[in-house]
Amino acid sequence: MPSDKNLVAIVTGGARGIGFATALELARQGASIIVADLDKAGADKAAVALREAGHRALPLQLDVAHRNSIKCVVEETLKEFKRIDVLINNAAIPGRVAPIAEVTDKDWDDVMAIDLKSVYMFCQAVLPCMMQQRSGAIVNVASIAGKEGTPNLIPYTVAKAGVIALTKALAKEVVGAGIRVNAVAPAPIETDLLKSWPPEKVADMKNRVPMGRLGKPEEVANVICFLASDKASFVTGQCYDVSGGRATY
Repeated sequence: MPSDKNLVAIVTGGARGIGFATALELARQGASIIVADLDKAGADKAAVALREAGHRALPLQLDVAHRNSIKCVVEETLKEFKRIDVLINNAAIPGRVAPIAEVTDKDWDDVMAIDLKSVYMFCQAVLPCMMQQRSGAIVNVASIAGKEGTPNLIPYTVAKAGVIALTKALAKEVVGAGIRVNAVAPAPIETDLLKSWPPEKVADMKNRVPMGRLGKPEEVANVICFLASDKASFVTGQCYDVSGGRATY
């Protein structure tokens, strides 16, 4: 891949939380950032913050559940920067906290569309460019739930397990083209996503972290950015935990 100062990176769900922390760290390393988010105002605000800090940023509205929206982001990125070097598939929703008996088809379909199918579609959309370049790095944000299973979050757990499986399979499929594909599996992180969960659920997840605390967005971002960089040039098909010791495999 080109040097960090010439990288072009798309970050989905880049307006806040892990996404914005990742965009900021990639920008600090010199990359041009596409802040792609369903919340256009949020994406605009994030891009302004990056620009005010001296970085290059392009905000684009994105609905990861729809292929045409993903296609438009890829086309706009190539129009503006002529290449795509890094894709961070971060956008996700937790879904409704409920026992499986209460999970509806809509609950299931909504989470699968945003948390899993979007990863497949976005990888599919950027790979022609990366394969032509003979270089690229994709980092998918999974979850510790996808490794351990989280009760009352069945759709989310299954989707994130799927992200890990997709990562491993795709990495082997495209390694010959100079493209690396990895994932991270965070434990609960201090983001807006947790605000939609019952406090007792968050407390339970926190208690299962050996470090005894929630993670910070920048702690996940640092691992993502390592995997996206040439410092991880011999790393592909891996899922790195950022879990405070909750999972060790």
